[in-house]
Amino acid sequence: MNCGEPDEASCQDALAEVWLFLDNECDQERREAVQRHLDGCGTCLEHFGIEEHLKALLQRKCSGEHAPTELKDRLRSSIREAVLSKAEITVEHGPEGTSVEVRTKK
Repeated sequence: MNCGEPDEASCQDALAEVWLFLDNECDQERREAVQRHLDGCGTCLEHFGIEEHLKALLQRKCSGEHAPTELKDRLRSSIREAVLSKAEITVEHGPEGTSVEVRTKK
């Protein structure tokens, strides 16, 4: 579904980038394309408004609490183990430094 000009983001593309847009994490060109689309598409603008309110609610409800250090350490360890169990890792030491290659196990 595309409700804008041919050079503007389609509805699907615009909505896929809403969180990047809200967090200012997309480049200026994509930001402008999404903004043009939102300015011209009421349906996407309404969806964007819902996402914006959800993000604000999450910020209000979750920003004051911090996870205990022990929990963060356990999560990091668990994630590391999960990644390492699914990858082949090669470490090479050479004159230009150390290189690490990570490949998915087949």
